[in-house]
Amino acid sequence: MMKKTIVLLLLSILVVALAACSGTVAGSAAAIPAVAAAETEAVEPAATLADTQQASATGHSPVTVEYDAEDLETGAGSSGTTAIELAGDAIRVEGGGATVDGQTVTITAGGDYRLHGTLDDGQIVVDTQDEETVHLMLDGVDITCSTSAAIYVRNAEKTVITLADGAENSVTDGAEYVFDDAGTDEPNAAIFSHDDLTLNGSGALTVQANYNHGIASQDDLKITGGTITVNAVNDGIRGRDSIAVKDASITVNAGGDGLQANNDEDAEKGTIAIESGSLAITAGLDGIQAETRLWVSGGQINVVTGGGSTGSSSGSAPGGWGMEGNPNQTTDSIKGLKAGTGLTITGGTIQVSARDDALHSNGSITIDGGDIVLASGDDGIHADASLTINGGNLAITESYEGLESVTITLNDGTIDLVASDDGINASSGGGGAMPGQGGGGFETGDGALYIHGGTLVVDAGGDGLDANGPIEMTAGLVIVHGPTSNGNGALDYLGSFDISGGTLVAVGSAGMAEAPSAGSGQVSLMYNFASVQAGGTMVHIETTSGQEVLTFVPAKDYQSLVVSSPELEPGATYEIYTGGNSTGTATGGLYTRESYSGGTPVDSVTLSGVVTVAGSAVGGFRGGGRPSRSTGP
Repeated sequence: MMKKTIVLLLLSILVVALAACSGTVAGSAAAIPAVAAAETEAVEPAATLADTQQASATGHSPVTVEYDAEDLETGAGSSGTTAIELAGDAIRVEGGGATVDGQTVTITAGGDYRLHGTLDDGQIVVDTQDEETVHLMLDGVDITCSTSAAIYVRNAEKTVITLADGAENSVTDGAEYVFDDAGTDEPNAAIFSHDDLTLNGSGALTVQANYNHGIASQDDLKITGGTITVNAVNDGIRGRDSIAVKDASITVNAGGDGLQANNDEDAEKGTIAIESGSLAITAGLDGIQAETRLWVSGGQINVVTGGGSTGSSSGSAPGGWGMEGNPNQTTDSIKGLKAGTGLTITGGTIQVSARDDALHSNGSITIDGGDIVLASGDDGIHADASLTINGGNLAITESYEGLESVTITLNDGTIDLVASDDGINASSGGGGAMPGQGGGGFETGDGALYIHGGTLVVDAGGDGLDANGPIEMTAGLVIVHGPTSNGNGALDYLGSFDISGGTLVAVGSAGMAEAPSAGSGQVSLMYNFASVQAGGTMVHIETTSGQEVLTFVPAKDYQSLVVSSPELEPGATYEIYTGGNSTGTATGGLYTRESYSGGTPVDSVTLSGVVTVAGSAVGGFRGGGRPSRSTGP
């Protein structure tokens, strides 16, 4: 975050102090360290030096899931199936492999078991040899255990729980557990397995977890079918080594995390993969949390954490220069989707309303596709190392900062975001830099923003595009509805903003307005109006022959306009109008295929270089490395 609400006296003192120093600020692209190539396929932008330095900062391998036939099959209906009838305070067994002791039935051999009926206060225990798989079919059961897990897999190679077609099943545990000795703290879930656990089928299951977790496996947990509802005082669904979801409908209401894979001892474990199905998660803490990698390739996901976002996109950006001013920051982790090393989304429909970051990774985030709608009390998307967007449709309707990471790369996709502070913040998050002529500042650059395609629309209360380092744009469409306060700018960077392709339109206050660098390969115009223009006031630029260059309606009050387009030519003269009417199709306020009329002439500007600054002399800083100033008659 870059905050620049500083009195002019302080600015003058700091500038003089810097002038006396012999060192220079390192803010060029060369200051960004080289990174490893991504392991996942990505859109290939035009080759540049910056591409080789940031190509896909910390690409990570996919989360692969191997499904055995028994993970997907819903049998347990053969002649060899053991029938277990639950009858209130009694249990009857027909067949082998199970023994009864009071209201506890213990399954001691692998095979198929069909359970039916009600158990008032008892337990289903699985305790077999490691090489044996146990298949439990729940065909209309209501199991309550007041002192422990209702279903407890003490030992088995794997346990498969099938929800019979058309069956309604429920399990409930007590608020207090009774353990064998003081040193034991397991089981700790209403359905608990020490080993691999799979849930499948087409029936329904409701889990009421009053002690701790809902469904938990100490190894791999796969859910490949069924309609499952989990209400848990702590975490809803836990698979220590992994969780895999496909073709299931899951609803979780959890006081802690919704889904959690928490193995922190093996870099290849602690993963979550969501392939298809639907998940509706309401969580007090994180919605979906993977200790290492989280991979979403399909399905419908709806997550609400901590009561949801808290209106962080309303009002102006708080705080001052070098200050984190978000009043909604939390000490607990209350994020939507969270990964320890890497979060990847390749498809699916995702909607998140989170008290904390909506999407978060302590490493990298890659978005290749999907339809994503996010609302956050803090960052819409935050990655500690790198954020890469290669495709998809992304809308951040509410956030403090929209996209935040050290390195942000936009290759394709459609992004529409609203932020009360910075729209995009490419930095380590350790405070802002104060800008200087040509985008220089008082900090070394520790962030970079690369735009190689796609459509980006930003509505920011703070800086629109903010980088503690360089910005590079080679293609795409970028629209910034920037700040109304003169302490921020629509564009803010350290070092250089090199634009060689695409279309850039950025409006906002004029006090800290910056333009792209004079060394860019594409022409830019920054025009500062004599007074603040009301939001909704159309601005139009055309050639002297009437050829349209820009027709745009800013969403908020503005005084500075920055335009860079392949249609701008050095030496050409352009007419600037405000007001009027236009027909056509608007994207983020930018009209195409329009017919413009009724505007008021404001100025005539001749472009005298790569970057031309025209209009009124307002504000104290300019981008573009001392661009030329040109005004019409």
